[in-house]
Amino acid sequence: MIHTHYRWVIVAAGGLLGCIAIGAMFSLPVFLLPISRDTGWSVTGVSTAMTIGFLAMAFASMAWGSLSDRWGPRPVVLTGSVLLAASLALASVTTSLFAFQLVFGLVAGGAIAAVFAPMMACVTGWFDTHRSLAVSLVSAGMGMAPMTMSPFAAWLVSLYDWRTSLQIIALVVAVVMIPASLLVRRAPALEAGGEGLAEEPQAGMTVREMLKSPQFVILCLTNFFCCATHSGPIFHTVSYAITCGIPMIAAVSIYSIEGLAGMGGRVAFGILGDRFGAKHILVLGLLAQAFGALAYVFTGGLASFYVVAGLFGFIYAGVMPLYAVIARENFPLRMMGTVIGGTAMAGSLGMALGPVAGGLIYDTFASYTWLYVGSWGIGIGAFLIAMTFKPAPKGREALAAA
Repeated sequence: MIHTHYRWVIVAAGGLLGCIAIGAMFSLPVFLLPISRDTGWSVTGVSTAMTIGFLAMAFASMAWGSLSDRWGPRPVVLTGSVLLAASLALASVTTSLFAFQLVFGLVAGGAIAAVFAPMMACVTGWFDTHRSLAVSLVSAGMGMAPMTMSPFAAWLVSLYDWRTSLQIIALVVAVVMIPASLLVRRAPALEAGGEGLAEEPQAGMTVREMLKSPQFVILCLTNFFCCATHSGPIFHTVSYAITCGIPMIAAVSIYSIEGLAGMGGRVAFGILGDRFGAKHILVLGLLAQAFGALAYVFTGGLASFYVVAGLFGFIYAGVMPLYAVIARENFPLRMMGTVIGGTAMAGSLGMALGPVAGGLIYDTFASYTWLYVGSWGIGIGAFLIAMTFKPAPKGREALAAA
């Protein structure tokens, strides 16, 4: 009975940790123009810090995930929380663009990777029923970042300079994330020595075999193109709105609408995934996401931004938790941190494209149009790749096939 109740504590802790961690990283879009104006650094240069952050998240995700498989999620998440607070504090006092990119990008990005994959893997192990919903609720917590941390960052930078604002966010990270990480516990099945896991999908699989499996390769490719589709629109929405004549606070409110819609999308897609299958809902969501990105081309006023951001946020946020669910349905629990870390690595590489690509496009054309057209094309690619996914055989089916 304690497991039944405590699994929802894990969900709540994961949502809170994700909200603060992702929110800290995505304070950069809010600070983008203030940093550029204060320091003289180019928009592309500051945006590159975000790209480096996603690259760091990518290459650290599988490592942190593997460590969580070995040691359990709590020490990994705790370490990431401490590193994130320290990196944000250090980034606030940097005096060169290179140092800012290194500290905010490399260190902070690597620290956030210690939260995402281990927590997603942890939650999948706590749930046999309502798994899509549980993972989606953790992801919904992460989706709270645009509704909470982004307006908070905008409010701070309206009162203080960006350096002081970033220091306050570092303090929030330390005060909230470190205690929350202590609530995290390993899944009961793993604590019990793995009893009852023999019937899992591909139960006897090694890590090397997992890395070569078609299910893992297709999941990674799909996640890469999926994240490449929405990373540019997410990062540059505030700046795009400002270039359309919308004031800063109103522009950030567009970001918040996107986040609010994303919360609904995560829950809705989670329920639909439990009912109709995560793979089917993912495929349909990817197709809708592509056209949601393209819709930004036709925005201009605040009302149209609200409509498109709401639609786009609902869709892209809804599809993201489904990767962890599909991973759990196709791979054994004992390597779930490594699997989700690997798919998160692919997704983070995709996310790394948007900030710098959007910055280069804007610096070159003084317009964001080609960013959204390109995102549409990449989104269609994600949809086509996902269509090729075939589930892995489970338990005795796999033995029979062998």
